[in-house]
Amino acid sequence: MFRSRSKEEKAATDKVSVDFSKQPRDPEAPKGRPTPKRSEAQTQRRRAATVPTDRKEAAKRQREARRADLARQREALASGDERYLPARDKGPVRRFVRDFVDSRFAIAEFFLPMAVVILVLSMIRVPALQNISLLLWLGVIVMIIIDSIGIWLRLKKQLAERFPNEPKRGAVAYGLMRTLQMRRLRLPKPQVKRGERP
Repeated sequence: MFRSRSKEEKAATDKVSVDFSKQPRDPEAPKGRPTPKRSEAQTQRRRAATVPTDRKEAAKRQREARRADLARQREALASGDERYLPARDKGPVRRFVRDFVDSRFAIAEFFLPMAVVILVLSMIRVPALQNISLLLWLGVIVMIIIDSIGIWLRLKKQLAERFPNEPKRGAVAYGLMRTLQMRRLRLPKPQVKRGERP
């Protein structure tokens, strides 16, 4: 009852199904399915022709498609083209956040150059310079925190006014992370000048 069928039985059923398919169909009998449109039939034929037969070919095509997508994303990050941006950068809310951040000076964007200067000062074996570098570290961190709180409050208020019905989850954090990058290294590239309000 639960045993597997033998090869002869399988071959017999295959022959029977082939015989049924070769029998002529009565032209008056209904087909049982609607006739596909020409465009649908052509796309099905094209899809069948383009589907690779082996795994290596399929993997190669997938790699090429991924490479093309990444190239499009890089171009979009440089030009600001919304169609090909990554999901985290898409949408009017994220665009406004980028423009809001790019139109202002933020202390956090100068953190890396200041960190290099402070590090060089701390490596000099003069106690007075090492004390100054320590005070500079504290001053820079406090200024960045205060500036970030101000940006956070203003950005949250602007988003609530301009996009009352849009989802804004993670938008403020996205803007604060953007302030930590130097302006010329930001991706997507800034689309507004400093002082130009979005």
